[in-house]
Amino acid sequence: MTTKQQPLNSGFGATTTTREVLGTTRLDGTVAIVTGGYTGIGLETTRALQAAGATVIVPARTPDKALAALAGWERVELEPLDLMDPASIDAFASRFLASGRPLHLLINNAGVMASPLSRDSRGFESQFATNHLGHFQLTVRLWPALKQANGARVVCLSSRGHFFSDVDFEDPNFHQRPYDKWVAYGQSKTANILFAVGLDARGEAHRVRAFAVHPGAILTELVRSMSEEEVRASTENSNKLEPMKTPEQGAATTVWCATSRQLEGMGGVYCENVDIAVIAPPESTVRRGVKAYAVDPKRADRLWTASEAWTGVRFDP
Repeated sequence: MTTKQQPLNSGFGATTTTREVLGTTRLDGTVAIVTGGYTGIGLETTRALQAAGATVIVPARTPDKALAALAGWERVELEPLDLMDPASIDAFASRFLASGRPLHLLINNAGVMASPLSRDSRGFESQFATNHLGHFQLTVRLWPALKQANGARVVCLSSRGHFFSDVDFEDPNFHQRPYDKWVAYGQSKTANILFAVGLDARGEAHRVRAFAVHPGAILTELVRSMSEEEVRASTENSNKLEPMKTPEQGAATTVWCATSRQLEGMGGVYCENVDIAVIAPPESTVRRGVKAYAVDPKRADRLWTASEAWTGVRFDP
């Protein structure tokens, strides 16, 4: 398998902030959508983009909470969206397309982690449904606006949690195998990377490039499904691998992938610590870089075809 996974030696690193990534860059006239852009690293991503002049649409499953978090912010628009509800996704996309605006940046940031077994109305496991399938449907529905931008970027929030599992194409929703919340999370995060690889391959000819991101270890509301003991253990394990980050440091790789000129003409790669990551050696026991299965173009194509079948949403380039 050939790979684009070669670090650029970007000059940034684990402690880089969104302010340092952007520097004097202005984003006036840029239209962005940031799912989950009202809490944690999503909130910091929204702040950084709007502060640089972008108009940011924030789709929210809990609009009242989003309104409180974003009150008084300039160039920020709130819209209802539930990634577990296909009708809600279609309605959001239809409203945006009806505005006639191009979409320059789509940040697929929202997600759930290590949640108890639950399913959406179609029977899809909730982490896979929210983290991957919901964003797949949203991106495909917004495709006309991405093409219209004549130079768009899509950033998919993944995690080093993708080391926990590849995508199980035979039983993605745990109907036959025992449910494990971390395996389910890992599968969804691998899917986020494969989706970026597949989207970039389809979007390059239309000047739509896609990236997957590991933001780093940040203590956010993602841990809401975990007990205090689990949070403490997870934090201790994370600190052994990499220092905990602030939300501004955690959002830096997202903002870099969305805006940096260093990545012009590039895409379909997994990034961490504000650079393109290396491929993790197969024998490695340290979760750094990206697993080869997560950036395999053949597996990306398989996931794309399966996602179209699962959602009933067809991609029309």
